[in-house]
Amino acid sequence: MSPRKALRSVGLYGAGVVVLIFAVFPVYWMAATAFRPQGEIFTREPTLFPTRITFDHFDRVLSGQLLPGVRFWDFLINSLIVTVGSTAMAAVFALMAAVAVARFKFRLRSAFIMLLMLIQMVPMEAIIISLFLNFRHLSDATGLELLGNLSGMLVVYLAVALPITIIMLRGFVAAVPPELEEAAAIDGASGWTIFWRILMPLVAPGLIAASIFAFITAWNEFIVALTFLGRSTEYYTLPLSLSYYFGRTGTEWGAIMAASTLLTLPVMLFFLFVQKRMVSGLTMGAVKG
Repeated sequence: MSPRKALRSVGLYGAGVVVLIFAVFPVYWMAATAFRPQGEIFTREPTLFPTRITFDHFDRVLSGQLLPGVRFWDFLINSLIVTVGSTAMAAVFALMAAVAVARFKFRLRSAFIMLLMLIQMVPMEAIIISLFLNFRHLSDATGLELLGNLSGMLVVYLAVALPITIIMLRGFVAAVPPELEEAAAIDGASGWTIFWRILMPLVAPGLIAASIFAFITAWNEFIVALTFLGRSTEYYTLPLSLSYYFGRTGTEWGAIMAASTLLTLPVMLFFLFVQKRMVSGLTMGAVKG
């Protein structure tokens, strides 16, 4: 390797290390603060590593009750219900829609794709009031309780996740050679068999990537949960629980960092569980010629 290329490689690796440190350090500081004693958190000369490890903040979060009759595990269960439910439904509906958009030609298909992209540009804060009013009118008209429980949140999280998941999965479905499906059909495979045995394994990386996006979006969401749940504290999710550590007399930074660390663990575990499937190009070499 020439000196010029070596210097360029060192510069690129150095820039990558700087970006990595910039991205990872806040997460490390959050976890480190969660294990620091209370006295070290408010010191004027903070250290990079805790001088003493304590689990008092985690014990405060796991065993304490922020609201009457509501514990950390209740917040966790509510978060899992809305997150897993919306992610699973988004994966199923988005995959079917992506197959229709990528494989079939119909009128206004391009307009439909553009509409999905435009929807992603609208921030949730701009439509939250309209969503609340529409859901309240719908609840009054149909008798369905969409506010004050988890059902309305499931619908909103599904609607938020669908546009981007459809767009992501459309590219993966379009990358699957149609010759594979045609060959399976010639061999006598039914449409259901082609979908599950041929198409599904090949678009699995895109499905996993879309599921991660839907999972993170629903898991970290705050404003919809706060607006739709109102005073129904028994249905509060984990992001809502963090706000109760900010009191009138002060802020419990140790408990906040401990709760935030626990909040990030499910996302990290989910990513570690599915990362082996997040590999593009599984269709490479599937068709000879």
